Amino acid sequence: MATSMAKHGLTIAVNLRQNAHHIGCLQNISALLMPRCAVQTTCPLRTNYADWRMRRDAIRRQLTKEHSQERRLLNCIRKNTILPDEVKVMADQEIASLPRDSSYVRIRNRCAITSRSRGVVQRWRLSRIVWRQEADANHMSGVQRAKW
Repeated sequence: MATSMAKHGLTIAVNLRQNAHHIGCLQNISALLMPRCAVQTTCPLRTNYADWRMRRDAIRRQLTKEHSQERRLLNCIRKNTILPDEVKVMADQEIASLPRDSSYVRIRNRCAITSRSRGVVQRWRLSRIVWRQEADANHMSGVQRAKW
């Protein structure tokens, strides 16, 4: 069974059944089939974030999602009036050992286009400035300029 990859300008014909025992493992086969770039590029990695603030906020959201249940349980233990003080102190120490960015109060709502943190219209996740520009250009459904 020969596999050909002419899509990327790279044509490799490999007989997978006969050469699999020579290569050693299936990971090496996939490495052979992946197209290689002839020129090394030094461009930065492209992401879907407008700037570093939006990336930092996304990391905070992920940490909050991972640690929310543990943090909630520890806060319940800390605020319980029936439990002894030693247990509350242990819960305080456990919360202090969690990542600081895992707290939900550190999450900031940001504009999806400009990463502006103030004046964000929640329904569209846009700042008021971008929201008005898009509404004026009639790019948003359900939004109409006021006329009187």
